[in-house]
Amino acid sequence: MFFIKEIQSLFMPEVKIRPQELFDAERFFEIISHTNLEFMEFPIKTLEEERDFLQLNEAKRRANFEHNYSILYYGKLVGACGIRIDQHRPWIGEIGYFIDRDYQGRGIATEAVKQLEKIGFEKLDLQRIVILIDTRNRASERVAQKCGYQKECVMRKIHRVGEDYYDCFLYAKTR
Repeated sequence: MFFIKEIQSLFMPEVKIRPQELFDAERFFEIISHTNLEFMEFPIKTLEEERDFLQLNEAKRRANFEHNYSILYYGKLVGACGIRIDQHRPWIGEIGYFIDRDYQGRGIATEAVKQLEKIGFEKLDLQRIVILIDTRNRASERVAQKCGYQKECVMRKIHRVGEDYYDCFLYAKTR
């Protein structure tokens, strides 16, 4: 068994997640400025807004509202992920993530979701984790499937990008 894990680790990308820090702001702003985030509503328009967002992370974590992480690929910050806790059903969390366009397609999001899921189930004591995926976003759908999430339904016009509303697949996994 140990040998199999050693072989697998040779082919797995080195991905780690860690709590976001204020010093991540410039890199995050760089990523969101040059990555096509067509499937996301992204309110950050300036570096200062990114810093303001990051400064709220500790309060969000303490309130068990949102737990945000930086995604590192071989030590380089390449994206972000997080779990937002349903405030009416605190045993349910929703995962979200984005990856720098220059690093997409390398299995980074899949590995980050697996690590985030472990935090959700083991540390945050969640019973259910969901991922809402714009129906046009096939790459994110593959991430959910690779991580063992099950498609439960299509949610009509639940997702807003700009002034337009889109359908999403609801993928979920329970503990």
